[in-house]
Amino acid sequence: MHAGAHPDDLGQATKEFLSARPQLFGIAYRVLGGSAAEAEDVVQETWVRWQNTDRAKVHEPAAFLTTVATRLAINLAQSARVRRESYVGPWLPEPVDTSHDPQLGAERAEALEMAVLLLLEKLNPVERTAYVLREAFDYPYGRIAEILETTEANTRQLVSRGRRHMAAERKEHVTPAAHRQLLEVFLSAARTGDLSVLEDVLTADVVSYSDGDGIRGASKIPVVGRTHVSRYLVAFAPRFWRQADIRWVEANSRPAVLVSSGGVAVALLSVDISAEGIERIMWVMNPAKLAPYVASLSG
Repeated sequence: MHAGAHPDDLGQATKEFLSARPQLFGIAYRVLGGSAAEAEDVVQETWVRWQNTDRAKVHEPAAFLTTVATRLAINLAQSARVRRESYVGPWLPEPVDTSHDPQLGAERAEALEMAVLLLLEKLNPVERTAYVLREAFDYPYGRIAEILETTEANTRQLVSRGRRHMAAERKEHVTPAAHRQLLEVFLSAARTGDLSVLEDVLTADVVSYSDGDGIRGASKIPVVGRTHVSRYLVAFAPRFWRQADIRWVEANSRPAVLVSSGGVAVALLSVDISAEGIERIMWVMNPAKLAPYVASLSG
């Protein structure tokens, strides 16, 4: 404890930290492209720094904590890129259970869906951060500029670059009810290997990603296009679904399906849907990503 600190100062510091915590995690998770484990590291490191700060000089604890966490997340995101290059097969975000905190610490649930996090990967960490702070957390441009240590004019450019990128890559959303309905149709067709229904619900340039980091059964390259994806799904239907138990869950603010075999989670299936049909199919199969998600599910 620093000199002159009151004994109850740490209690107050803890209270301030805990009230900011959901937002710190929510920012770091998005900036890190959906790495829950790394976001947790950022939150812990922010807490250590907060304990070692002369808090008497900090007038706005929440602003201070946000700045520290965001900068730590940017630094980590810059080095994460190198680590991901050694990952076997497609890399998908780590799913998070959003049933209790639909926005995950933000003003809006923006930049939280699996597909959006995947698209944000194409922006550099600073562009991604500007976009996230503006679109999900509704921060004023001046405040974002302070965090990024840049000008307000540059911040506006960073945000509009992010918006343009997302608009070019992403088609119009569907409602959660329509999303759930089409995922149900897709799941039923995938389980029974119904080729014609699959071809009906998939868009022409659909992509299927399996994130397994080299585990058996996960495709090491994305499968692209309606014909290839539907045949791929039909081919593995008999052995994949036969012993599978399914549970409807929520992941990243969208309905998803947890697939288990013999009581062990083997995949989390989520999809990205536009008015034209299913655009992206995402299978998280890496046990290291599934285990924390399963543990976080209530009940």
